[in-house]
Amino acid sequence: MTDADAAPDSAGDATTGNAAAAEAPQSLSKDAPAQAPAAGPPMIAMSKVDKHFGELHVLRDINLEVPRGQVVIVLGPSGSGKSTLCRTINRLEPIDSGDIAIDGVPLPAEGKALAALRADVGMVFQSFNLFAHKTIVENVMLAPIKVRKVKKDAARARAMELLERVGIANQADKYPAQLSGGQQQRVAIARALAMSPKVMLFDEPTSALDPEMVNEVLDVMVSLAKEGMTMLVVTHEMGFARRAGNRVLFMADGSIVEDTEPESFFTAPKSDRAKDFLGKILSH
Repeated sequence: MTDADAAPDSAGDATTGNAAAAEAPQSLSKDAPAQAPAAGPPMIAMSKVDKHFGELHVLRDINLEVPRGQVVIVLGPSGSGKSTLCRTINRLEPIDSGDIAIDGVPLPAEGKALAALRADVGMVFQSFNLFAHKTIVENVMLAPIKVRKVKKDAARARAMELLERVGIANQADKYPAQLSGGQQQRVAIARALAMSPKVMLFDEPTSALDPEMVNEVLDVMVSLAKEGMTMLVVTHEMGFARRAGNRVLFMADGSIVEDTEPESFFTAPKSDRAKDFLGKILSH
């Protein structure tokens, strides 16, 4: 699995002040889920999180709350810390200091408690990471059987429902190598959903795909957003960010520089870093 943002291009000066979710305005984006007042604890909570790779300060004082059902898009230049932020949420990357909680439960450092909490956090990576020797339906069935102890027949029925949901039920008995990249990524999404996660993390899910395959994956993600799945999405797909997100986080040099609703970010970015980023991205 790849992690394009494992280290920033430069340590840079930290930008202070990551806005809490409660203060972030709600998106008016066309495909974004409607946001009702969230009950209970935030689905994702990060407080004073710092992370280094050697001398490189890759996450700087990250404070973030994501309410239940919100779709948060993480944007920023390469090396800004986006993927590292995503991977710390289920402790694929350990942090140096600070606190992370999922649905009010502090993220354990290791052991069975961490494995149990990770089961509630689905993650889709740049690479598909499917088991080549197992069929598509077997890939989706595996984790519920091994981790959730679901009976095989029930796991298969659920896997077929999810493959239907992502539009590839007719590929169930094929092997990963027989599918296109877009189809494999949709299998990866179905596999994550098979665990009935509380939150889904997407780390550049379309970056390894040919352009004609991108939309089929984004369409699945838009449907998840409409259904109210809590999602944190690291992406360079500006169209998706604008229409499917409730909120945009813009990162630079390991800090959250802007935290706002998509239309405001794309039409009136406040920071020079965001203006420069959008100028380069949207001019092509």
